[in-house]
Formats: sequence, structure tokens, C-alpha cells
Amino acid sequence: QVQLVESGGGLVQAGGSLRLSCAASGRTFSNYAMGWFRQPPGKEREFVAGISWGGGSTYYSDSVKGRFTISRDNAKNTVYLQMNSLGPADTAVYYCAAHLITSLTVVVLTTVADYDYWGQGTQVTVSS
Repeated sequence: QVQLVESGGGLVQAGGSLRLSCAASGRTFSNYAMGWFRQPPGKEREFVAGISWGGGSTYYSDSVKGRFTISRDNAKNTVYLQMNSLGPADTAVYYCAAHLITSLTVVVLTTVADYDYWGQGTQVTVSS
């Protein structure tokens, strides 16, 4: 089992940037494909970005493509989400998630059901 702890959320003005971090502990981090999701107020949790176990493959939702960047440092057991050009629509609780891979096939997962472990979330609020 892996434990995930997000940090880096906060209040930012529209047009600003934030970098979220997700620290993992408990198991070999490189055994997991990772993802970021968000849940806006009153809405369902939605996919934001995903990254393969080695970091070589990434995928983004259309709403964040070109503004957000997901990356990972397996030596530090951490996955990041760099968020630029933030707008009020990006206001949400952001969650990181992990999926234990069963082979070395490069996969990037994009649905809530794909992931086995979740962090507690970090609030991001963007003011207009």
C-alpha cells in the first residue's frame, strides 16, 4: 500500500501559478502510474493529468492542456503538477492518485476507477 500526501494548494489570483506536490510513502514509487484529479464545488471528480511509471508519457485533459505540466521524481517519491495561467474555473480540491502497475507496459490512466490509492486533497482557489 502507498500513502499519498498533497501540498502546495492555496489562494491565487487569476493568471497566477501554483505548483502542487504529492509525496508518496510505503512502497516503491516507480511501481505506480500517477495522476492528478480535481473536484470543483458541487461537481464530480475529474481527470486533470496522468504520468506513466517512468515519467516518459503524460496525458492531459483538454481543459488544462498547455497550461499544466505533470512530472515526477522517482528518487524523491514525488509527483508534481505545475499550474500556470490559472483561472476561476480551476478552483477545486486537487487530488493525487496512484495505480500499482503489473507490468512494465507504459500506461497513463485517466479515470477515477483506474486508480487504487488517493491522497486527502489540497484546495486550490483562484480569485478573479
